[in-house]
Order: sequence, then C-alpha cells, then structure tokens
Amino acid sequence: MSTEESASSSEDMKRKFKEALEKKNAHHRQGEAHLDGDSAVHGGPAAPQTRREFRRKSG
Repeated sequence: MSTEESASSSEDMKRKFKEALEKKNAHHRQGEAHLDGDSAVHGGPAAPQTRREFRRKSG
C-alpha cells in the first residue's frame, strides 16, 4: 500500500464518518428540544389526600 493510497483511504474514511455524524445529528434535530415540550410532572410534591390516623393496639 503506497502513501498515496493510504492518504486516499484515510480521507475517504474521514468523509464517511463525517457524513454519518451529520446524518445522526440531523436526525436528532428533527424533534423538539426537551425544553420546548411539556413536562409529564405537574404540581409540587404529592400532598396526602387524608390525614393519617394512628391507633394504639389494644390487648
């Protein structure tokens, strides 16, 4: 393998990787960012619906 073939092969490999990376990044940019969407969580921490009742064990 001559230096000319190796340089050509190296450039070809770099081009392929760059194309794949651009394709991957374009795919991710299609959807909306997580900051643009609505969160699945609404409101604060869950408040108890009823007050807990503690009873002593009898017997």
